[in-house]
Amino acid sequence: MYTAYYNLKEEAFRLTPDPRFLHLAEPHREALSVLLEGVLMRRGLMLFTGPVGTGKTTILHTALRILSEKSQVRGQIRSAFIVIPTLSRDEFLEAILDEFEVPSAGFSKPRRLQALHKMLLDTQRQNGVTVLLLDEAHLLSMDLLEEVRLLSNVDTYGGKLLQIILSGQPEIHPMLRRKEMAALQQRIASRCTLRPLSLVETRAYIAERLHAAGLRGPAPFTSPALEAVFGFSGGVPRVINLVCDGALSLGARTQRKHVEPDMVEEVAVSLGLNGEGDSQNDLALQTQEPVADDIPQPQALHSAVDVLIQAMKRARRAAQE
Repeated sequence: MYTAYYNLKEEAFRLTPDPRFLHLAEPHREALSVLLEGVLMRRGLMLFTGPVGTGKTTILHTALRILSEKSQVRGQIRSAFIVIPTLSRDEFLEAILDEFEVPSAGFSKPRRLQALHKMLLDTQRQNGVTVLLLDEAHLLSMDLLEEVRLLSNVDTYGGKLLQIILSGQPEIHPMLRRKEMAALQQRIASRCTLRPLSLVETRAYIAERLHAAGLRGPAPFTSPALEAVFGFSGGVPRVINLVCDGALSLGARTQRKHVEPDMVEEVAVSLGLNGEGDSQNDLALQTQEPVADDIPQPQALHSAVDVLIQAMKRARRAAQE
């Protein structure tokens, strides 16, 4: 454990999607704003994509946390989070009902759908919002994507009863472009995507994680070491976490208070990243501009997101003290 050696209260680079460690770089801020707006405006179906390791699941958990906090002053938020998309149609519907905690009216599909529809109507009557999040959506079968389309049809004059977020890797795009997916494609009201971080964003990301873990002094990473982390990780947050965690562990074992580039390289080699950094770095440099939804984002929503995120961080700091 390197926490005591570097005066940290907890590990700074765990791979769990913990919103307490959220760092809102520009692509993550845009994505979070698009998703929150889509849910609160009852737009229905949203598509959220990004390369593996860029932080999609963390954004989903953060969105749920923000929506839950807003529900304390507005209507109820009911959510279902499906993380295993390789299901049959019956298993898929059963998983949704279980996540929403809807008592099943029977074993037949019509009765289950009726129970789900009743819950959706009851939630809307109470000024609430119902959200279905489907992680790893690129693994959904064509049959399940058709089920998603059918579920997205449920609406009233006041908007969609069920807000659906399809979150997955870019491989989902060619699936949705198939002719038989045209009806589903047309129902996607909002789209957003994540990209790898730039060098500047990588520096800020690492600093924020260390601060969130309790660091109250100079950071252990030297500037050349940060450049090396970016070079080997290509700005992908999950890989940044792996490299930084390994470098801090190595530093604690070898009694080195400052992480230098040679330590980063040693960890990168052990992770099998040597030789891959150039191609990853090229990807990060080619995607400096954030790719966001086609619909313009109101500044008020960005401000609200900032306020809520700052409140979460203040609560996190209070819990640490």
